[in-house]
Amino acid sequence: MKVVLYPNFVKPNALPTALKLCDLLNEIDISVSADTKFASEFSDKAYVQFGNINEITSVCDIIIAIGGDGTILKASAYASQYDKPLLGVNTGRLGFMASMEIDELENISNLKTSDYKIETRMMLDVVQIRDNTIISQHTALNDIVVARPYSKITDFEVSTDGNVVTSIRSDGVVFSTPTGSTAYALSAGGPIVEPHLECIQLTPICPHSLSSRTMLFSADRQIEIRHFSNNKAGVYFSVDGHPEIKVETNDKLVVSRSLKKLRLIDIKGNSFFNAVKNKLMNPIK
Repeated sequence: MKVVLYPNFVKPNALPTALKLCDLLNEIDISVSADTKFASEFSDKAYVQFGNINEITSVCDIIIAIGGDGTILKASAYASQYDKPLLGVNTGRLGFMASMEIDELENISNLKTSDYKIETRMMLDVVQIRDNTIISQHTALNDIVVARPYSKITDFEVSTDGNVVTSIRSDGVVFSTPTGSTAYALSAGGPIVEPHLECIQLTPICPHSLSSRTMLFSADRQIEIRHFSNNKAGVYFSVDGHPEIKVETNDKLVVSRSLKKLRLIDIKGNSFFNAVKNKLMNPIK
């Protein structure tokens, strides 16, 4: 069995956690690899192999992300591209998608015995179209945020199958997967959606209306959104927190279910509901 470590050493405790994981994996005869850029951090671990992240991911069996939810999001791009299961180890503050905490590393032996569950999470594609030409396309595990900077209100029009569904006057909108329902969409007032469901969630950001609420669409819908802002500040969209991309007035964004999926390892069972109870319902310490 081959495992690729995807750490974020900016996070507190990420380095000692990664080093301990290396030893635990080596003890149970699981091969460990990491991106060449981490060679100095793992210099004392002679058994760790290094290479280009794409190359080592393409031939591995499992990816282990070590950090917070942002680290898991970044690792999910590689995991979904090469259809590899992803295990999240939380060394951040929330780590909602992580299946293991730093005091549970002994559970890593479950990988050897296949004593774990795999949850399949849907993803979203967004295509930016200008003058009938595709300008850019991206894939999200959590969400696609369309908004103006500096909390400037604007008008958005949402349609599907050629029919206008709603017009929203707001700071922006969030298109999210069920996985992303507990991220920005939750902060914007959206509901928690169990990740096993497949749907597209649309949540307005600070709508200028007493009746504007979250809408759930079938995962089979293609949803188009346009904006009507000529302000110099412009409108932008961001995918899973990546750098913003400007949306011109004549552009349209088309959001749909992606053919890619993420296989997320649940090493203890009921990780989602435990996370809701312990990390969302209770105050973060």
